[in-house]
Amino acid sequence: MSNQRFVSPDLIRQGFSRAMSDMYREEVPLYGDLMQLVAKVNAQVLEQQPAIARHLRHTGELQRLDLERHGAIRVGTAAELATLARLFAVMGMQPVGYYDLTPAGVPVHSTAFRAVHEQALQVSPFRVFTSLLRLELIDNPELRAFAEQVLARRSIFTPKVLELIRLAEDQGGLAADAAEDFIQQALETFRWHHHATVSAAQYANLSAQHRLIADVVAFKGPHINHLTPRTLDIDEVQRLMPTHGITPKAVVEGPPRRDCPILLRQTSFKALEESVAFTDQAHNQGSHSARFGEIEQRGAALTPKGRMLYDRLLNAARDELGDFPSEANAQRYNQLMQQHFAQFPDSHDAMRQQGLAYFRYFASEAGLAARTEPGRPTTVQALLAAGHLGCEPLVYEDFLPVSAAGIFQSNLGDDSQSHYAGRSNRQAFETALGRPTLDELQLYAQTQRRSLEQCAEALGLPAL
Repeated sequence: MSNQRFVSPDLIRQGFSRAMSDMYREEVPLYGDLMQLVAKVNAQVLEQQPAIARHLRHTGELQRLDLERHGAIRVGTAAELATLARLFAVMGMQPVGYYDLTPAGVPVHSTAFRAVHEQALQVSPFRVFTSLLRLELIDNPELRAFAEQVLARRSIFTPKVLELIRLAEDQGGLAADAAEDFIQQALETFRWHHHATVSAAQYANLSAQHRLIADVVAFKGPHINHLTPRTLDIDEVQRLMPTHGITPKAVVEGPPRRDCPILLRQTSFKALEESVAFTDQAHNQGSHSARFGEIEQRGAALTPKGRMLYDRLLNAARDELGDFPSEANAQRYNQLMQQHFAQFPDSHDAMRQQGLAYFRYFASEAGLAARTEPGRPTTVQALLAAGHLGCEPLVYEDFLPVSAAGIFQSNLGDDSQSHYAGRSNRQAFETALGRPTLDELQLYAQTQRRSLEQCAEALGLPAL
C-alpha cells in the first residue's frame, strides 16, 4: 500500500483532539462555559494588544490557538501505559519528559505525549499528560494486592482500537476510513463511566489511602480528568471565572505575570462531585470527584540556564512562604513571586543575549535583499542588529512538576502523603513505557538549530 494513501498522523491527532473536546464538552458542561470565557478573553487581548496579534500571526501560533488543548489521564498498570504509547504513536505523539510527583505526595510518575517537530506542532499541538499509578507506594499489603487484582481484570481498550493500532504498525499508517474508526474507538478509552468496578466499602478503603488511587483503580477506564484550552491572559480568566459561575483555585501555578511570559502558567476549577454506582448499589447513590477544568498560558521555552534560574527563584519564594500556596496565603505568595522573579530578565532580547530562552530565527526581507552584498554581517548578533535576521521565542510545549503537583493537590485535597517524597523511579517508568522518554530541552535546541540552518541557507552563509 502506498504511503500516499495514509492519513497524516498530524491530521489524525487533530481530528482526535477535536473529537475529545466535543466529548468532554458533553460530559462536563462547565468545560463549555470555560471555553467560551477563554475565547472571549483571547479576542479581547488580540484586539487591545496588536503587538501580540502580530507576533502570533508571524509565528503561526494564531492558527493553532483555538485548536490548542492538553488532556490528562491516569493509568494503573505497565501494560496499560505501554499500549497507550502505541495508541499515541498512531497520532504522531511521543513521550516527552519524565515527571515525578511523589515529592508532592501524589503516588504517580508521568510523561507528556505530544508531537516533537515544529511543523507537526503547527498542525496540532495536542498533548496528553499521562500518569502511571505507583502501586508499590501503597503501604497496606492487602489493599495493594486488591488494587492489583482489580486492575488486572480490566481492559481499557476496545478490541477494534487494538486491531487498528496493529494495522497502523504493520502497514505504516492508516487510510481515511480506518483513521476515522481509530479516532472513534480511541475515544472510548477516555470516556467517563458512572459505574464503578468496586463496592462502596472498597472504594472508601482505596480513597482513604489516596483519592487518586481510588480514581485510577475503581473504574472501567482512565477517563480523561481535564481538558485544557490555552489563553493569552490567564490572570483575566482567573478574575472572570467567578462571574461565570466557576470557582478557580486559589493561585495561578507557575511563574508570576510578566510582560514576556515564560514556561507555563495554569489554573483550574475544583473537581466536580459526580454520581456513581458502586457494585453493591442498584443506582447512582455514591459520588466521586476527579474531573475538573483547567486553563493554561504558555510562554517562552527556557534553556538549562534559564530553568536553573527559574527553579532557584521559585524555590526561594516558596521557602519564604513556608507553606503550600492556598487561599489563605495567596496574596502573600503572589507578592513573593513578583519580588523574587524581579531577578529574571523580562525582555526577549535580554533573555536571548543571556542564553535563558530558546528562539526560532528567520531571514528578513532586508537580509534576503542583501544576500549578495559584500561586507554584509555574518554572525547572528550582527545580522540581528542589521535587521537581516529576526527571532521569536519558542513556545514551551511541556509541563512543570511543581505546577502539575499543585493542580493535582488542589483537586484531590491537600492531605498529601509526605512519605512518598524522594521515591523517584524513572527507570521503572521507562521500562513500563517500553522506551526512554525524550529530553524536551534537546527538542527545543534542535528546533532552534534547524531555524539557524535554514536562515544560513536562505542568506547564502556557510553556517550560523
